Amino acid sequence: MTIEHLKTSKPEAERVEDDSKVRAAVEATLKDIETRGDAAVRELSRKFDNYAPERFRLSASEIEAAMQKVSARDMEDIRFAQDQIRRFAEAQRASMTDIEVETLPGVILGHRNIPVQSVGCYVPGGKFPMVASAHMSVLTANVAGVPRIVASAPPVNGEPHPAIVAAMHMGGAHEIYVLGGIQAVGAMAIGTETIDPVHMLVGPGNAFVAEAKRQLFGRVGIDLFAGPTETMVIADETVDAELCATDLLGQAEHGYNSPACLITNSRKLAEDTLAEIDRLLAILPTAETARTSWEDYGDVILCDSYDEMLQVANDMAYEHVQVMTDRDDWFLEHMHSYGALFLGPRTNVANGDKVIGTNHTLPTKKAGRYTGGLWVGKFLKTHSYQKVTTDEAAAQIGAYGSRLCMLEGFVGHAEQCNVRVRRYGGQNVPYGEAAQ
Repeated sequence: MTIEHLKTSKPEAERVEDDSKVRAAVEATLKDIETRGDAAVRELSRKFDNYAPERFRLSASEIEAAMQKVSARDMEDIRFAQDQIRRFAEAQRASMTDIEVETLPGVILGHRNIPVQSVGCYVPGGKFPMVASAHMSVLTANVAGVPRIVASAPPVNGEPHPAIVAAMHMGGAHEIYVLGGIQAVGAMAIGTETIDPVHMLVGPGNAFVAEAKRQLFGRVGIDLFAGPTETMVIADETVDAELCATDLLGQAEHGYNSPACLITNSRKLAEDTLAEIDRLLAILPTAETARTSWEDYGDVILCDSYDEMLQVANDMAYEHVQVMTDRDDWFLEHMHSYGALFLGPRTNVANGDKVIGTNHTLPTKKAGRYTGGLWVGKFLKTHSYQKVTTDEAAAQIGAYGSRLCMLEGFVGHAEQCNVRVRRYGGQNVPYGEAAQ
């Protein structure tokens, strides 16, 4: 096996050091919110966003006023995107059915899919107000039937971002707050004097938001660890450097720490892509951000074979994986660790991010090894139930249960079974003995 790194990102040790600084800052901030509630939230909002209104929750009239600022064309585009996302989410919801089955005569088992009762949806703002994130979290929670959907996004230029507010409202948010960063997710999860806590947090964010969700997990549920955007291009000589470079830089512009990786079995494509990235960085309006990400977090990996490409891709488990080869469906069949796949040169990650219909909140930092992305099912809890309807079944299951409890030494457990055997089966089972 020959795997050659033509370009490598910053060492893992430096990334770990960065992570530890974020972890300490988040821990202190969450403790402050828990201790001082609204006062802490207001101070944080003033410090980071220069925004401290009388109240952070928007009223119905404020929501309407914000939406009036959105152009007709932008509103039409938001509706189109939400239609696509709703259509796919509804199909996903329809695939999740409640079940009930009689496994033995008189023994009925089942499960019900019940929505989480309250969800906090975080929508990133900052340099790039991510309108699409409102569709992905709020609308999907709405399709799942969540009865209380709280949405929060930071102010932009000192006021609510009109298009984000419109997307939240049209997606079905019941409460909309103008709050960003740790103070937003902390307030929604912990609760303050004016914000009731939620049961679950969802949505992407920067490293601080992702770390806050990690620390809050347990107190509330979370969708997944959605940190800085990662993008991977798996390509061979069937495509050119312009496509590869564009797809890499198109995601690297997200932030200063957005990993981007090219995996290829073509040395020519790898070298041409490196040159094309340099050319595009000279003209890309967001080049300052994209260049830093590419220099610190960019990789170009040259492999001998498609099998090696597959192995490297699965090991790295990146969030977005753009596949442009002569065997895209083979990668679809064999990839097992990733956020979402984008198959073929006609497809691209940006369409997935904004409009095509799949959810763009996806696992990062190798979380794709154990979870998929946000979808309707994340907002649903599958709860089982059981029911015994005949005396015969109660006695039969009770006898097995009694003996298996005694096998483990659980006498009290066994007696739960024995009392049913005595009552419904007519057997006299002495206390502390197993049913025969």
